[in-house]
Amino acid sequence: MPLTIVPEKIKIRKNLVDPEALVDLLQQTEEQGQIIVHVFCPPQPEEFAIRVWRTTYLVSRTSAHKSRLIHAENISIAPAWTEAKANNPYSFTLIFEALPKDVLLFDLAEIIPQPGGFYYSSILRNSRDVYEIRL
Repeated sequence: MPLTIVPEKIKIRKNLVDPEALVDLLQQTEEQGQIIVHVFCPPQPEEFAIRVWRTTYLVSRTSAHKSRLIHAENISIAPAWTEAKANNPYSFTLIFEALPKDVLLFDLAEIIPQPGGFYYSSILRNSRDVYEIRL
């Protein structure tokens, strides 16, 4: 006979974040903005592994400013790897801190201690701050 464990009372904690603080955080995000980069990788003849490092930035071409990576979707953060199937395109999304308004041209650069980091040059700024690149 299988053993069934019935928990006593399970307390669910609600409202862990002060609602006023949450509203402030959402307003700051809207004011400060973010940059979204959709990345498309063409099909490869063999399975491959892919990841992104936290040291991936949007780098201004006209100043010393670098916007840091704040979130990645559909791709692992190093040291973990994501496996991609052979003969299928692969895509992922990177979200970065906002760039200053005066930055009109920037690069996507993965600065890592080994060869093979992502690099995409001369991205022209648009009004939506949403970009699609093909590696």
